[in-house]
Amino acid sequence: MTEKEYGVGMVGYGFIGKMHTYAYKSIPIYYNPVPANVRLVGVCTSKKETAEQAVKHGGFEFGTTDYHDLLKRDDIHIINCCTPNHLHKDILISTIKAGKHIYCDKPLTINIEDARQIIDEVKKSNIVNQMTFQYRFIPAIMRAKQLIDEGILGEPMSFRAMYLHAGYIDPDRPMSWRLDINQGGAGALFDLGSHVLDLIRYLLGECESVFATTETYIKQRPVAKGSKERANVKVDDLSILILKMKNGAIGTVEASRIATGANDDLKIEIHGRDGAIKFNMMEANWLDVYDNKAEGEPIGGRKGFTRVETIHRYPSPAVFPGPKFSVGWERFHIASMFSFLTNVANQRSEPPTFYDGFKVQEIMEYALISAKQGTWINVQ
Repeated sequence: MTEKEYGVGMVGYGFIGKMHTYAYKSIPIYYNPVPANVRLVGVCTSKKETAEQAVKHGGFEFGTTDYHDLLKRDDIHIINCCTPNHLHKDILISTIKAGKHIYCDKPLTINIEDARQIIDEVKKSNIVNQMTFQYRFIPAIMRAKQLIDEGILGEPMSFRAMYLHAGYIDPDRPMSWRLDINQGGAGALFDLGSHVLDLIRYLLGECESVFATTETYIKQRPVAKGSKERANVKVDDLSILILKMKNGAIGTVEASRIATGANDDLKIEIHGRDGAIKFNMMEANWLDVYDNKAEGEPIGGRKGFTRVETIHRYPSPAVFPGPKFSVGWERFHIASMFSFLTNVANQRSEPPTFYDGFKVQEIMEYALISAKQGTWINVQ
């Protein structure tokens, strides 16, 4: 398998572009054998000077300000889309038509119509496609999925999930593309909520309907750092959704970028008739599992939440650093990238694909409609 080599073209080299580059470089350390070798061929950024910096920093062979330069290359087989949300559609469709495989950061795009067009193009192609929904690749979440599929919950009844950041609580944080509705599509809902919604679909299946409310608490921000001029903010700081799932479960999803005291707090609880699971990403080495069928006597018997030490127990061919060590955020990205490269090497697309990105986009779109109308909206 390792005789295969694929050239990579990176579009965007901000925070997530750097993370994807790190993941590519790390796979040969963490896995043996690797599914394929990669070559970091080209990187595209919006300015010549940042492209030159990206070449040196990431170890790419050349830089450009036009992503079409990457698509023209026969030695580039994979495109990583790490740009602001509003640029995804054109980049993805052009890449699909060029016959390149794609690894795309979330969300898929800024609205459902663009997402449909992307899916229509994917259906006509043979390219391998995957979303960067890296939290599916946390060992604790992987184990939760196994246990749920084995029936630990019985009939799922309720859930609560949240992804909380505090980075936008400062009213003097300046405008950026993430705060621009035309470039981001939405705020906390798209930025953080997309991850949580993907995990809920992954663990509990499809959503039937949604009721949502959104709030923008900081309604104006400086147009640039240190500027006295302020611009109106039209994206959400906080979104709270109630979801009815097709399997009958009902629960809440909260996405906030103004949760004072939070760092990177992704939490999920799911309750069923026969059991429950709890996960907190700030304690990512553990999955808490409750088996309601356990004996309750004498004096509680063996009832209660059991803390499962999932830590760094990735399945083979993961070899480094070993199963006993604590796990962290970068490792989830590396595991997600390994999954993608494995699929590329085997010429197949497996979840989380663009279809999963489309289904998340669908829920988010209807959540925004619900927030405007104040009514339940059926998810088609």
